Amino acid sequence: MAAIGTRGTVTEAAGFNPEADVQKLRDAMKGAGTDETSITAIVAHRTIAQRQRIKEAYKQSLGKDLADDLSSELSGNFRSVVLGLLMLPPVYDAHELKNAMKGAGTEEACLIDILASRTNDEIKAINAFYKKHYEKSLEDDVSGDTSGMFCRVLVSLLTVSPHEIFEAGEARWGTDEVKFLTVLCVRNRKHLLRVFDEYRKISGREIEDSIKREMSGSLEDVFLAVVKCIRNKPAFFAERLYKSMKGLGTTDSVLIRTMVARAEIDMLDIKAEFLKAYGKTLYSFIKGDTSGDYRKILLELCGGE
Repeated sequence: MAAIGTRGTVTEAAGFNPEADVQKLRDAMKGAGTDETSITAIVAHRTIAQRQRIKEAYKQSLGKDLADDLSSELSGNFRSVVLGLLMLPPVYDAHELKNAMKGAGTEEACLIDILASRTNDEIKAINAFYKKHYEKSLEDDVSGDTSGMFCRVLVSLLTVSPHEIFEAGEARWGTDEVKFLTVLCVRNRKHLLRVFDEYRKISGREIEDSIKREMSGSLEDVFLAVVKCIRNKPAFFAERLYKSMKGLGTTDSVLIRTMVARAEIDMLDIKAEFLKAYGKTLYSFIKGDTSGDYRKILLELCGGE
């Protein structure tokens, strides 16, 4: 029942009793109103594995689906967080990817955030669940929803097969995005960090600067995301959180997805990187930018100041 990572804010609840949690959740949904505080107290303080046990116990004792019941009781951003927390990681990622491609527009940020940051094993699990659940391959959906070089980058992030590796010495990339693609989608962190060092020696600038100079739009975004995730994944997420909240308005989709997906993996490191980069705590940012039960559950996932 342990957490999936060692640097998360959400850790195993001691003395865990799924049946008792089910009773508390039932009570929280009884009658006219809903007791959101009790729901937060349980859902935000159990590991993903423990939440699966709660879902099973709920089904056994009530013959109903916990997510369905919560979905009809809750609303808005708070509901999105709670339902996200009840899903297994590949299921949540697949669900987010599917939603990002629904309807007319595409939420490119979602495709980039997930595909650039997940490990090979995580990508494999997402692909498998997506195909099983949506009866269509993720690659087909991405190809149908994006185009050009951006599409090629996403597809190569999805296909975890080894690509031709360009030796750093002969990687005189220029605007040859195909070579960029080949190098970046190798997903061998040690190798790529050496490539980045080598690139700086040869060209006299960081690879990020070249990407910014030579690309734009979603293509620039995805390449930068891949590089940032290789260099320092928690710093990448800290920046995503910062940008989702700074200025006017909040990009709730990015805020929710990041808090839900990283709570059990590396939230402690994300908080440290956030403070280092922006001189303020992630906690204070969330507190100032959100409200109500939505704010409460995010702050629980964030863990104290």
